[in-house]
Amino acid sequence: QVQLVESGGGLVQPGDSLRLSCVGSGGTFSSYHIGWFRQAPGKEREFVAVFRRTGGFTNYADSVKGRFTVSRDNAKNTVYLQMNSLKADDTAVYYCAAGSQITSALTRRDMYHTWGQGTQVTVTS
Repeated sequence: QVQLVESGGGLVQPGDSLRLSCVGSGGTFSSYHIGWFRQAPGKEREFVAVFRRTGGFTNYADSVKGRFTVSRDNAKNTVYLQMNSLKADDTAVYYCAAGSQITSALTRRDMYHTWGQGTQVTVTS
């Protein structure tokens, strides 16, 4: 079973950029969809982006389209989330997650079976 570790979070100002990393170990990383979710205080965990295991397909939440980019390097067992033009509303704990199902519903949390511990992103002036 794969294990996931996120890194790259931090405290930044509005308009800044950050790149989050999700590194997998203990499984065949290329066989998993890797999704990014985030959870702000008092809110439910929400979908941000996903990089499917095949075809190089990606999908984004409307709130981050045009600002965030997800990429993948299977040789390094790593998926990245490049976040540009950050806003205060992007403040949250960001989690990566692995899923294996053949499904089009990868915006749903229950499609993922393994989660990382999360990394905090705080955007404030």
